[in-house]
Amino acid sequence: MAEPRLRPPDPGAVRRITSLTNPVVKGVRGLWLAKNRRASGLFLAEGLKLVMDAVEFGWPLRRLVFATGRDGGEHLDELASGCRKGGGEVLEVSEAVLAKIARRDNPQTVIGVFEQRFRPAESIEPARDSTWIALEEVRDPGNLGTIIRTGDAVGAAGVILVGDTVDPYSVETVRATMGSVFHVPLVRADHAGFAQLAAAWPGSIVGTHLAAVDDYRQTLYRRPTLLVMGAERSGLGEPTAALCSDLVRIPMDGAADSLNLAVATALMLFEIRRDELRLP
Repeated sequence: MAEPRLRPPDPGAVRRITSLTNPVVKGVRGLWLAKNRRASGLFLAEGLKLVMDAVEFGWPLRRLVFATGRDGGEHLDELASGCRKGGGEVLEVSEAVLAKIARRDNPQTVIGVFEQRFRPAESIEPARDSTWIALEEVRDPGNLGTIIRTGDAVGAAGVILVGDTVDPYSVETVRATMGSVFHVPLVRADHAGFAQLAAAWPGSIVGTHLAAVDDYRQTLYRRPTLLVMGAERSGLGEPTAALCSDLVRIPMDGAADSLNLAVATALMLFEIRRDELRLP
């Protein structure tokens, strides 16, 4: 779906930048790098719809960057006004500057800068009917973004990132979530913290495993359910697999010996959801 057309906001309230070497531009562009995101606690979201979704879900804009010379629409006015009222900064930049920030020749017309949000693992108190997703050392940003999006689609309560997992606030991951990163709570936990969480979990802890015997479609998932998925290449580590109350397999009839992680997670989530709808 095409983005709404834009009209620049009130010119008296906008900072205009045309220099590619401006330090503010360098700072915003630097958020492509994980070290800068870690140091600042900020991240980028590209595109008017994505930025509008974030604001709608209660994420304050810290910076709003838009390209000059675009016509039509009132959406940018609203975003800029909200950004200024919340203490953020509105930047009107040239096409060349926006392309430099976005690292491509035909960038989105709007880029938003937001603060990252993580919940502590110890704050999780799973509701009776909830489903949580735990991902151990996932490496691919596209997979992570797709899983967050799928979790949003099934109404998952949140995603727990266990160990050395790819940054959920990288530009690639945020893009792959299609806005769900602003709706699905994220939790970071080391392996020890996740083991403590698992020890107190009141329902099923289910993981997929190559050595599992039980078919994922024939397993009864006790609520609340914690779905644990492993890294793309190696799957669940044995210590994490040992924390699961149920290990299941997804049967395959062809020559492939594994599924893409995001696809496998989607199959599991919708089967768990089907079980939840079936159970009293």
